[in-house]
Amino acid sequence: MDDDGSTDTVAALRRKLRALDAVAANSGATPAERANAAALKQRIEQRLRDAGAPAGDWTDTVFRLGRRVKQIRQTAAPAGPEPDWTEHARRLGKAVRHGYKKWLSN
Repeated sequence: MDDDGSTDTVAALRRKLRALDAVAANSGATPAERANAAALKQRIEQRLRDAGAPAGDWTDTVFRLGRRVKQIRQTAAPAGPEPDWTEHARRLGKAVRHGYKKWLSN
């Protein structure tokens, strides 16, 4: 992602374009809806051209692949250490104490 978030906005514009194409190709859409979709599509395409974003060719694909690889290479936080036998003994002691107190209260 760029510092100004332009990658996210370009992706959002492309999603909108796909949605508008779906509306224009829908046989159940009214002529007014199709005209509206075509006008919106032209405006969004102009915004994409103004942004100077890649048009979805191989360079865009390689960029996205590189970004995914970078995310994968970042390690997650290490898991906590395995509890040792003292942790199990403490839990067992707490359970026994709780049961003993309950037994004494009856």
